[in-house]
Amino acid sequence: MFDVNEIRRDFPILSREVYGKPLVYLDNAATTQKPREVIDAIASEYCSVNANVHRGVHFLSQKATELHEAARETVRAFINAGSSDEIVFTRGTTESINLIASSFGEAFMHEGDEVVITAMEHHSNIVPWQMLAARRGIKLRIAPIDERGEIVMDEMLGLINGRTRLVAVAHVSNVLGTVNPVKQIIAAAHAKGVPVLVDGAQAVPHMAVDVRDIDADFYVFSGHKVYGPTGIGVLYGKRRWLDAMPPYQGGGEMIRTVTFERTTYNDLPYKFEAGTPDYVGSNALAVALRYVSAIGMDDIAAYERQLTDRAMQRLSAIDGIRIFGTSPTKGAVISFLVGGIHHLDMGTLLDRLGIAVRTGHHCAEPLMHLLGIEGTVRASFSFYNTLEEVDALADGIVRVARMFR
Repeated sequence: MFDVNEIRRDFPILSREVYGKPLVYLDNAATTQKPREVIDAIASEYCSVNANVHRGVHFLSQKATELHEAARETVRAFINAGSSDEIVFTRGTTESINLIASSFGEAFMHEGDEVVITAMEHHSNIVPWQMLAARRGIKLRIAPIDERGEIVMDEMLGLINGRTRLVAVAHVSNVLGTVNPVKQIIAAAHAKGVPVLVDGAQAVPHMAVDVRDIDADFYVFSGHKVYGPTGIGVLYGKRRWLDAMPPYQGGGEMIRTVTFERTTYNDLPYKFEAGTPDYVGSNALAVALRYVSAIGMDDIAAYERQLTDRAMQRLSAIDGIRIFGTSPTKGAVISFLVGGIHHLDMGTLLDRLGIAVRTGHHCAEPLMHLLGIEGTVRASFSFYNTLEEVDALADGIVRVARMFR
């Protein structure tokens, strides 16, 4: 039985007050709060197991290595990858995409080749391809979205042609909340021989993800958005692609042998993990994944659906509100503006009521330009939020709006 009050007790920060009011934390798309067992895992490892991994024969190094590699297996199982060798630890979604842009781009892309993305992408799935375009002369093709914030599928699939080398798409939009039909997109791209990268940063915390079921060639996400620590992320890649890609960075760990004349590279996944990894972060991420798995990803998705439905119902009734992203498959993200109130003013005044939301362009400036706005207020939900907090958000917006009349 899903008991949100019991769950909230696992998150120490949720009991604090801001400006003398109970914290209502609705900025989960930016980062999630951490359960006590994740915090304890970080402290415990630094206090009792801290040593560099893979390189030592002593007890602590062996124990730290065991935790780090066990974490890789936990990630593999969580997204149902075929092998732990296909799990590369990075600093987050952004580095994962940059790794692919650099290594896949070097191996497979030449002047005139194309990458297809969508109009709703985060900067981390735009800028690396623009940088690759400057280096290699590739072209970026943009799939349009409709008035509900959904990809215009016929037009997107029409962009995939003989010059397309990769499709890169968000699983869930961090602004619109749109849950994209990635399995359909992947199948259509594969029918034309094109691999697909899925940005799962906003999907992995909210739904069960099976990379083999959707047949993704690459799938990336960040630890801090799924109740783990900052500075740790994941790149899943099919072995055949990772084997064919050159290393992203050079240094220790990613080598097999080094001479002044020549270096040979390590096996997967270490070929892409130069230097000392965040072995404390990887273990804490594994703890976070086990935590949400114990709750149940389907139960999390169902409960967050209730929160989102309640929020859409309450917010839609507010005079002068504009909600951006109204897909019926919408995830736990609502971006909005109210009348002529600037998003920064709305966010600042909600903060004074104890309600934490995000304001701005949310690292999606091209999408904002397409919508004809500078930015939005964004409320994003987690399974530790309550229906009462959704009501507090709606009541807070109404209270702020009255101040501008």
